[in-house]
Amino acid sequence: MTPRPAALSAALSVAVGTIDRMGWIGERVRDVGVRDAYAEVEGLASWSDWVPLADAAVGAPREPGVYLFREPATQRIVHAAVAGERAGTGVVPGLRGRLAGFRRPAGALGGFGEAALDRALADPAWVEGQLDRLRRDGPRRARDWAVDAVARLAPEVSWAVRPERADAVHLEQRVLLVLAPCDLWVR
Repeated sequence: MTPRPAALSAALSVAVGTIDRMGWIGERVRDVGVRDAYAEVEGLASWSDWVPLADAAVGAPREPGVYLFREPATQRIVHAAVAGERAGTGVVPGLRGRLAGFRRPAGALGGFGEAALDRALADPAWVEGQLDRLRRDGPRRARDWAVDAVARLAPEVSWAVRPERADAVHLEQRVLLVLAPCDLWVR
């Protein structure tokens, strides 16, 4: 077997490393700056694999942490947030509780639910479907429309567990700083 030149070996090593990272980053993410930012975020914590929100809502851990949403079609990260104790309540829903909340009206009314609804309202086919439902079933609350908008998007989620809420808040701040140029929907 002929030995490879050092430059070729180095290039193959970089390419293989890029392919290994692409699993979490997403093979459809083409912008080098965005890919680099995602690689930096990936290095900040031990992130779960990307899973559909519907699956994460029942399988995510109950501990505090940070979660990321991405659009399945583009693999673009669109939202980053912390999950842990609700301010002043002492209740710790953790990642599972927060992610499950997006499937309920009250949980879908936050920044991400509003951003998903804004995008859904720009889709004439989705709006027509909602109008058909209105004509058939009568009026519904805006928060119910937000739940439908989140379901329409069907985001994928990845999370990193932190031992304490303060650690999760610190990680969230670092993630948001890295992703600031990546055009998140909210924040």
